[in-house]
Amino acid sequence: MLTDQEAAAVGRVDEAAVGRTLLELMAVPSVTGSPAESELQHLLAGRLERFGLDVDLWSMDLPALLADPGFPGLEVARDEAWGLVGRTPGEGDGPTLILQGHVDVVPPGDLAAWQGGDPFVPRVTGDVVHGRGACDMKAGLAAHLAALAAIRAAGVRLRGRVAVHFVVGEEDGGLGAFGTLRRGYGGDACVITEPTAGTLITANAGALTFRISVPGKAAHASSRDAGVSAIDGYLAIHRALAGLERARNHAPSPLMAEYPIPYALSVGTLRAGDWASSVPDLLTAEGRLGVRLGEDPADARAELERCVADTCAADPWLRAHPASVTWPGGQFASGRLAEGHPLRTVVRDACADANGWASRPRERGAPYGSDLRLYAGAGIPTLQYGPGDVRVAHSAEERVSVAEVVAVARTLVVAVLRTVGVE
Repeated sequence: MLTDQEAAAVGRVDEAAVGRTLLELMAVPSVTGSPAESELQHLLAGRLERFGLDVDLWSMDLPALLADPGFPGLEVARDEAWGLVGRTPGEGDGPTLILQGHVDVVPPGDLAAWQGGDPFVPRVTGDVVHGRGACDMKAGLAAHLAALAAIRAAGVRLRGRVAVHFVVGEEDGGLGAFGTLRRGYGGDACVITEPTAGTLITANAGALTFRISVPGKAAHASSRDAGVSAIDGYLAIHRALAGLERARNHAPSPLMAEYPIPYALSVGTLRAGDWASSVPDLLTAEGRLGVRLGEDPADARAELERCVADTCAADPWLRAHPASVTWPGGQFASGRLAEGHPLRTVVRDACADANGWASRPRERGAPYGSDLRLYAGAGIPTLQYGPGDVRVAHSAEERVSVAEVVAVARTLVVAVLRTVGVE
């Protein structure tokens, strides 16, 4: 049941404004590492200032962050990164709830696959908005802004504080969240509005980017018997990786049991040779290793490295010329909300009370890495609840329903008031 103040604030969530905000955010092509990523941070800073928040917009010290032993890795070159935190004013004695979302999106891929042509010109069909960033996660940003606007419009005075963390670089490792936490910003709990398809995500698997370099011996293709193809050497390693994936997915956590492969091991790129008439003397495979809930990433790395080493030991050529394993790019540990923490109940009940009991979300884990693990690692209880479905994220089918964004905004309004308290 909603209190009078909760009902008043929920009633101020403006669906038309939510739609306009979503279209405005999606029109900024904020691909991770691009200048538009910074452009969107400045646009959002203006929004937060107009809401009356205390705003900190800063240029991150990239060399210092990259040199930090805890840096989570990155996969794109960048010249700058901007942090953005907005906090409701006051020094109340209540707790601080963080509303977090990332502004960056992945590249659009094959432009011919997009029905509307330009993936950064949103296409609207009825209640659904199509385009890059629709659900991952411009919709989540729009939900945060709508919740803040509704609370302000209703004139509710908060006992504690809301801290909005809008971050860059989530898609390539978590630079923005890492830099925000390193700047000293924290809170008592955090809700990240990643697309969760109406569920509560209270745990994330991790994901580690790996690179395997397999040596061969070059020769003219007409006398290939004089060389050793790096491709042939890699095939045995590829089969061994498939076996490792099967072993690592035995008896997963109940939170992950609904997924066919909770902790996927996938090779995403293969590069070999530089001339069609030459035997290739080097193959480089890059991929992603899923990290189990609660697993130390160092243990996961060691397991893959042993798999490659054992495969090389069984091959006459690779025994003398072993493949090497390195770990560039994003390095996501797993993370989870502690069992019994009240945040899950607060958000679950807020959703039911704001949108109807049938909408009360079930709890599950997610097989991908996210900023959740950085906040959880910093001791901040964190979960994900947001509009859209991750199964269409990163694809040319990316879309989100405006009604779903509104429902999440209404949930956030109630969750904020119940967490930070009202005067």
